[in-house]
Amino acid sequence: MFQRINKFACFTLFCCLFMSSASFASSTPNPASNTPSNSDPLIPRAILFGDPEFIQVRLSADGKHMSYLGPSNGVLNVWVGDYNKKESMRPITQNKERGIADYFWAYNNEHIIFFDDNKGSEDWRIYSADIKTGELKTLASFKKVQARVVAVSRNFPDEILIGLNQRREDLHDIYRLNVRTAALTPVYENNEFLDFVVDDNYNVRLGVITDPDGGRTVYTLDDKFNKTKLFKINYEDSFATEPLSLNKTGEILYLLDNRGRDTAALTALNLKTQKLEVIGEDSRADMSDAILHPTEKTIQGYASTYERIKWTIIDKTIQPDIDYLNKLHKGDLTITSRSLDDKHWIVAYLQDNSSHQYYAYDRQARHATYLFASKPKLDNQPLTTMEPVIIQSRDNLPLVSYLSLPRFITAQGLKGKMPVPLVMYVHGGPNYIRDDWGYSGTHQWLANRGYAVLSVNYRGSAGFGKKFVTASNGEWGAKMHDDILDAVNWAIKQGITTPDKVAIMGGSYGGYETLVGMTMTPEVFACGIDIVGMSSLATMMKTIPAYWKPFYALMKIKIGADPDTEEGLKFLASRSPLSFVENIKKPLLIGQGANDPRVKQEESEQIVSAMVAKNIPIIYILYPDEGHGFARPENRLSFYTNAEAFLARCLGGKLEPLGKDFENSSIEIKNGKDYLDNLLGLK
Repeated sequence: MFQRINKFACFTLFCCLFMSSASFASSTPNPASNTPSNSDPLIPRAILFGDPEFIQVRLSADGKHMSYLGPSNGVLNVWVGDYNKKESMRPITQNKERGIADYFWAYNNEHIIFFDDNKGSEDWRIYSADIKTGELKTLASFKKVQARVVAVSRNFPDEILIGLNQRREDLHDIYRLNVRTAALTPVYENNEFLDFVVDDNYNVRLGVITDPDGGRTVYTLDDKFNKTKLFKINYEDSFATEPLSLNKTGEILYLLDNRGRDTAALTALNLKTQKLEVIGEDSRADMSDAILHPTEKTIQGYASTYERIKWTIIDKTIQPDIDYLNKLHKGDLTITSRSLDDKHWIVAYLQDNSSHQYYAYDRQARHATYLFASKPKLDNQPLTTMEPVIIQSRDNLPLVSYLSLPRFITAQGLKGKMPVPLVMYVHGGPNYIRDDWGYSGTHQWLANRGYAVLSVNYRGSAGFGKKFVTASNGEWGAKMHDDILDAVNWAIKQGITTPDKVAIMGGSYGGYETLVGMTMTPEVFACGIDIVGMSSLATMMKTIPAYWKPFYALMKIKIGADPDTEEGLKFLASRSPLSFVENIKKPLLIGQGANDPRVKQEESEQIVSAMVAKNIPIIYILYPDEGHGFARPENRLSFYTNAEAFLARCLGGKLEPLGKDFENSSIEIKNGKDYLDNLLGLK
């Protein structure tokens, strides 16, 4: 199975003002007396924002062992045991800082390969753990260097191909890495390619180069890395066109492909004849996933995601398995891991009102055994549902959105009878990310506290075709923001909320959108929560990570201006919240990681400083050991504790009493500490 079909997802950010909580008094609405009563017990924040107990459940290639990420030493570590024997599982890694971000099995069935970074810097380091001896070995760890996996092949069970940007920051050289000895062998000194496609014999067969016009060109490579042009990807196709994998013979290239079409199809290109075959397509949505046979490397099925995941199976040999598994559970099915002999699978079911449910599936017996839920402590909690809704933008774009309501509200009761406060929860990205149906800890948290929650796939969100994504070109802070406003108006017209009880919240681009809402349309939102959001598009573009440089031309097209020109800087200023700080009238909470490589700390610091200079109240929380988001569970818990108190004051929702929410957190409240202390009863 391809890992989520778009692998370029990385392209995706003070003074003594708070003498007392009275600073916000004139701009903070009091909770309305007619807010419906929430009788549900509060779901503990520690459960909602703590790490899952079971996630990334995988099989060794021989099917004899099972693994997952789960808590150990207070953070996520890799656990390993015998297949389908939960009692045999034990932690094999010993991370004590931010936890393991990702891992996989080496094909020798003896080593786990895992990753971490330094306090959110995204300078990824690679390690191995011997499942028999417990020996931990550093494989690739260099200061200010990012290690990437380029290829893994069963033909070389002790070796993987990796990329390192040690020689030049913007591109990665290729090395062979021995997972037993940590020996690094140079393969290719890279001075032009963004990405590669490698066959099972570790021959680098294709390379992708970014072009000055924002597009990409794909080249075939011979054994001396001489290149021959294969095809061009225009900039408008580049968000959903990419080489994925070669088949077993190396003659067929599988592509996610929307060249000459709106939505991206799954295609197969014969490298000898140049014949292109469409394997799967959906007129409403891009292909979002595929099932790839573990050894034959044939496509067995594909999925698209419009409102929910829709699978199409094309290999009749697995159709009975899928039929059985679809009858077993009502959730959306995904196959997370398979043994090489294809006798054993790990499958997961995605639901809105429970965490992921994992099963071990024996194909020969056609029997699935329940393993665990990713967050079993949620099993008896009052979780709500998530409903897909289609909202029309003012220029008639369909915006696939997801609405979660407090459980005490029914659809019938909403029609003008019982409006509740609403939180617009805006996703990041924007062009490689979208909102999906399924369990969301943030949706559950907010709905449980008495808020309606609405997440909107605004124009530019991934997965809805070329026209939808290019409709966002040059529209940051403009039509993209209009989509959020149209969703707010829809919710008001539906009787879900009232104009004075709407908050906006999000991270990265969602944080930028929060700042846009608070500065450019301040009358719409009662308050805002910005997590690692950009305050100035010019400074954001000038401080991107070096390995984002190949995307720079495309970024200029998407955002709509060149920051290297005077005209471009004026345009970017007109779309930057920092230019409109004086318009902020409502409470604003900002959270930032000090080591964020994507949206630098400067983005938060400069808008905070501008607000302080104008005597505008601001709450600013900094985490010195975090990057683009909050990875440590203690930090997540401390931030959302403050956010919950903030929303309760602004909108009138419920507030869980303070417990050990700040224990072991690195939180630094740079501005607004007195205000938050008062909200939490610490003063």
